Amino acid sequence: MEAMVTPRPAFWSGKRVFLTGHTGFKGAWLECWLERLGAEVFTFSLPPATEPNLSVLMGSAAGPRCVFGDVNDEAALQKALTAAKPDIVLHLAAQALVRESYASPIETFRTNILGTLNVLKAATESQGVRAALIVTTDKCYENREWIWPYRENEALGGHDPYSASKACAEIATAAWRNSFADLAAARGRSDRMRIATARAGNVVGGGDWAADRLIPDFVRALTAGRELVIRRPNATRPWQHVLEPLLGYLLLAERLFDGEAEGAWNFGPDANDVRPVRWVVERLCEAWGDGARWRIDGGSHPHEAGLLALDASKARARLDWRPRLGLDDTVLWVCEWYKRQAAGEDARALTNEQIERYQSLQTRL
Repeated sequence: MEAMVTPRPAFWSGKRVFLTGHTGFKGAWLECWLERLGAEVFTFSLPPATEPNLSVLMGSAAGPRCVFGDVNDEAALQKALTAAKPDIVLHLAAQALVRESYASPIETFRTNILGTLNVLKAATESQGVRAALIVTTDKCYENREWIWPYRENEALGGHDPYSASKACAEIATAAWRNSFADLAAARGRSDRMRIATARAGNVVGGGDWAADRLIPDFVRALTAGRELVIRRPNATRPWQHVLEPLLGYLLLAERLFDGEAEGAWNFGPDANDVRPVRWVVERLCEAWGDGARWRIDGGSHPHEAGLLALDASKARARLDWRPRLGLDDTVLWVCEWYKRQAAGEDARALTNEQIERYQSLQTRL
């Protein structure tokens, strides 16, 4: 069987990592994986915004290395990052919901652009930061609603405030990287901080309870004895389990630290896992059982992209990263996590179990 590349415990053990956004869904999973690898994780996030919340259930929303704060608060962010003395900065904090961006457009732009610049400034001014990874989104591209997947060198854009704010964050990060690389070169320095951005597809997994996302909406409806109501059954997305892009983030951070990579990177599923919402919902209902059902909401809704896919060939070629879970298996893993957690199993133990199982995969299921 073909061996799959995994994060290196020897690399991460003892590394000081400053992680923003760990009270969010992806951030909570990443914090758990970093802890497994032996990293010393220092977190900076808003207080948990959902009930329940994965970081709370896993016990990571408390402790001396956990600081609650807003990335828009430059002074608080600088203080927390300086105190952490990190080797690596992983920036996941964001206003990450498309529909919320219509309700709070100014806050969305402020958080996703100026918040990102605050992180870059604090990391640049801190002594010892060797790598900074800025997580954005697949929605940062100028979406032309075509069938071809987007590559990292294609035009950025955004119809809605969320997508546009993330495109702006990409541009701002690239400008910061280029400017300070030039300054470092002029001063004859080779130890400058390396910076990259990561663009991932529609990420799903256990422990997400955010509003207006398919999986949390599905779980909330089923546990309340209701049918799931969906807005756009034919909208097509690059679905992937949360561990897929997180693997990419960890591999990319290793290369950044070693001075072997920079720039923008896509992490998306294989072409046959770019599926419409309807397909995913039908598989969810089959996997969940218990009479799970759904219907279409025929009302009017704000604009959202209809067709979106990513070309991740760069990550495959240069990081040896590739998806391990097909979408059918992803649906099974998601349903298993929620059902077992609802039955009383410990959230951190479940998350660790799925991380361990994922790392042990040698080929695509």
